[in-house]
Amino acid sequence: MPSPQVVVVGSYVQDLCFYCDSFPRPGETLTATSRTGPGGKGSNQAVATGRAGARTLYVGAIGADAFGREAKAFYRAEGIAAKWAVKPTQPTGTAAIMVDAAGQNEILVCLAANARLAKADLPLKALREAEIVITQLEANLTAAAAALKIARENDALTVLNPAPMRPDFKPSILRYVDILIPNESEFVELINRLQPDNKKKLTTAALMKLPLPQLHQLCGTFGVPVVIVTLGERGCFISRADGYLEVPAFKVKSVDTTGAGDAFVGGFAAGLLAQQRDLAAAARHGCAVAALSVTDPKHRALHAPRRGHPTLPPTKPLIHPS
Repeated sequence: MPSPQVVVVGSYVQDLCFYCDSFPRPGETLTATSRTGPGGKGSNQAVATGRAGARTLYVGAIGADAFGREAKAFYRAEGIAAKWAVKPTQPTGTAAIMVDAAGQNEILVCLAANARLAKADLPLKALREAEIVITQLEANLTAAAAALKIARENDALTVLNPAPMRPDFKPSILRYVDILIPNESEFVELINRLQPDNKKKLTTAALMKLPLPQLHQLCGTFGVPVVIVTLGERGCFISRADGYLEVPAFKVKSVDTTGAGDAFVGGFAAGLLAQQRDLAAAARHGCAVAALSVTDPKHRALHAPRRGHPTLPPTKPLIHPS
């Protein structure tokens, strides 16, 4: 069996989703419709990558319980390879997700078994042979750092999606990262942590108003070769040493934004492989997958285009700072 092109190390959680007209106020009870299904940032990204055509291996931790059995069955049905670390003393992770009529969400995650994913659980051969290795911050951070380090030492392209941002996040992990993909709020928190003496803290509102040259300059703070900031319905911003580029989002009617960032990461990784590591083309592909993911509550990150790459219009070249 061929080695996986992409290894995704990260979380699996069972999603418990509730759909309501508006979010309840403190002390208020509202009626809602609900559904349950597979989720978690790591798993969502692995499924999006696999469905978009890349040979993918997902690595994650689950409990010895019904949700863990559902996770295994789901991956078998998808035809995507998975290496499960079963933690008998921990339940499978869960997430409570509320989605309002505008498609916005509020999420609570219980990491449970994900927090026990260990370096010893990592598939060393697959990490050493992969072309791309992806991690996030929704599982054990020591395991995530180890996966990135092993991949970097073996010339794989390393991708970190710093989500969700956590108090125990250590910026030292960035030295193993080739491509950093934060959203607006994660970018702001990273900047403020790396510049603690700056009296004027960056806010998300201020970030969205920044001129692109200033945003490009801020991206250089991380010391990472490529930074891609996802900007919701604006699309994304690519920054590297030799220039920057804003890639617009596709205009669609958003029904549920849950997992859109994960869909972007998975679509981007598959796009990198399909487009000979052309960053702009890969980002455009990521935007397409993310757009599809928000159009139906059944889609989310799990419903990327199956086994293929849409034809996308070309992007503009990088803007080179003078």
